[in-house]
Amino acid sequence: MTTSASVPTGSESAIKGGGTVTDRLVEANARYAEAFTDPGMDARPVLHVAVVACMDARLDLHAALGLELGDCHTIRNAGGVVTDDVIRSLTISQRKLGTRSVVLIHHTGCGLESLTEDFRNELEAEVGQRPAWAVESFRDVDQDVRQSMQRVRTSPFVPHTDDVRGFVFDVKTGLLREVDPAA
Repeated sequence: MTTSASVPTGSESAIKGGGTVTDRLVEANARYAEAFTDPGMDARPVLHVAVVACMDARLDLHAALGLELGDCHTIRNAGGVVTDDVIRSLTISQRKLGTRSVVLIHHTGCGLESLTEDFRNELEAEVGQRPAWAVESFRDVDQDVRQSMQRVRTSPFVPHTDDVRGFVFDVKTGLLREVDPAA
């Protein structure tokens, strides 16, 4: 059985062994590079789609969506919310690299549902400087997907907005549920 939280056997022991997690990743890359051959692709996604999703480690987007290397652009951040930087990436993806569709994926049990903008106040008290960015926390995942769809559709920089769809990924079942933008 495959789950979104599958972990390769031995990962925990490798982390607890010697060195840092970064050391383990660099060693894994060396093994990967030994068998690596240039696939001959360019940066333009084969399916002309950009996927915006939460950075949550439980989401294996390629497996969940049946994607292969080179199929899409993947843009991830906390919550999968459409921020100015996501608009920046989508603009480049569409205007310079040929994407036409945008898929937005939030998920159940998101950590942003338990945060508030007070997090910025806490950071300011701790480090003496207020973050310029918003936390973008939310209580209603469907409404936040709707807001993200609206931000993409109304951006003057993103030219292709006729195929912007939003979903909630259920971390318990692995299923996507589409969010009606008009509800």
